[in-house]
Parts: sequence; structure tokens; C-alpha cells
Amino acid sequence: MTPTFGIAFGGGGARGLAHIHVIEALDELGVRPVAIAGSSIGAIMGAGMAAGLSGGEIREHVRSILTHRTEVASRMWRARPGTFAEMMKGGLRIGQFNAERIVGAFLPEAVPGTFAELQIPMKVTATDFFGHRLVVLSEGDLHSALAASAAIPAVFRPIMRDGCLLIDGGIYNPVPFDLIGEAADIVIAIDVVGAPSDAERKRPTTIDLMYGASQLMMQSIIANKLERCRPDILIRPPVSRFRVLDFMKVDAVLEETAAVRDEVKRAVEKALEARR
Repeated sequence: MTPTFGIAFGGGGARGLAHIHVIEALDELGVRPVAIAGSSIGAIMGAGMAAGLSGGEIREHVRSILTHRTEVASRMWRARPGTFAEMMKGGLRIGQFNAERIVGAFLPEAVPGTFAELQIPMKVTATDFFGHRLVVLSEGDLHSALAASAAIPAVFRPIMRDGCLLIDGGIYNPVPFDLIGEAADIVIAIDVVGAPSDAERKRPTTIDLMYGASQLMMQSIIANKLERCRPDILIRPPVSRFRVLDFMKVDAVLEETAAVRDEVKRAVEKALEARR
């Protein structure tokens, strides 16, 4: 009997563009996961895969937007508040984007509106801000779940869902491989959190320090989880030199992490060989 696969796509903002290589590698191997979990950008990439999109289709969609500033600007304009009342809802928040509108403007049309319409079961992480806990979303509206998971504090407004104020899923579970351990024989985890890099050797800005501190916190969470349980395959693309909002550097991210495709293939073949 052929072993089943589950995959957990981690959060990391623009660094998560490296997930495209992983999906393409699995496509080439003919591996179709039976379970997917995702956090933040990993939830968005995972939703594309769960909806039936190939890695090549996801790559094409992402590049068709992020390599053209006018296209990005057009979609951002489309995500603006529809009315003044909507803009003021909950008070004026300078610099905070509506995550649900942004997700809706940038998602491929093939990604459905509900979890039930996905071809592969999926779990999405979010953080209950006032409840001080991890929230795992797997039913109901998909787009609001993805928005909640990607709602980076100070960048996006929190999402209100089921009476909870939800923010970035990476706060509690940056690489949610533990959510699918019982659903598949072989679990693959992709960690794109990265760590503060001194590659450019410059004085970090306040924003750099804030995001870098978040990276250190998330890496601490991941290390603690790995002491308790480990995925069968753990892949860590070289993404540390990229910032969380470097989405316009899509080609550079993909070029720098291209070797991940072969790494994934070797790891999968090794895992299958160990089970024969």
C-alpha cells in the first residue's frame, strides 16, 4: 500500500513564495497530499494546492501579478474600502489594510469560498488575540480564514470571526505540522520563517527589528515543537535575506530557493524507500 502524504506550509510573508518550488516538486513526483495545514502565507499557498491548482499554475498566477507594479497597484485599489463608513468601521486605523479584501483581490479565482469546496482537506491556523490561544479553522468561509491567518499585526486589521478577534496564525503555530500527523503516513513540513540576517550589514530599522524579533520568537516555538515531535521531512529554504513584505522580489526569492525542488524530491524518495 502506497504511503499517504500530508504537508504543512509555514508562515513567513514573502519568504513563503518558496513554497511554490515544493508544490512543483510534489507535482513532478505525482504526490497528492491527503491533508494540508498552513499558517499565514503558507495557508494561502496551501489553499491553492488544496483547490487543485498545480505548482506551475500557482507560479504563473503569482508572477503575473508581482512582477508588474501596475497590476499590484490595481489590485490594491480594488481592495480599498467601498465606502467611508467601511473605512471608519472600528475606528480609523492608519497603515492597517483590510486583510480579507487584500486576500480576495490577490487569490486565484480557482480558490473557492468555503473549505467544503476544496479538493483536499485543509486546516488553517490563526491566533485568538483576546482568548490567548491557537485557533484551527477547517470549516465554513475559507477566505476569512486565510485573511485571519495572514493578518500580520500593524500591517493588517484583525479579522472578527465566530466572536473572536483573530490575527496572524504564525504567532502560535508558525509551521503547523502537528495538526496533520494523524491524517497521513508521511508528514512534510516547510519552514520559511527564516532568521534576522546581517547579510547586508546595515543598521536595522525599527521595522526590521520588529519583524526580526517575531522571527526569533517563531523559531523558538518551532524548536520547542521539534523537541516534542518531528515531521518525517523538514525543509528549510534559504530565505533569511528576504523581508516579510518583499513580495515584489518574487523572481529573486524563486531563484535563490530553486534547489529546494531537488531537496524535496530526494527527501520524499528517501522516506518512501524507508517504508518499503
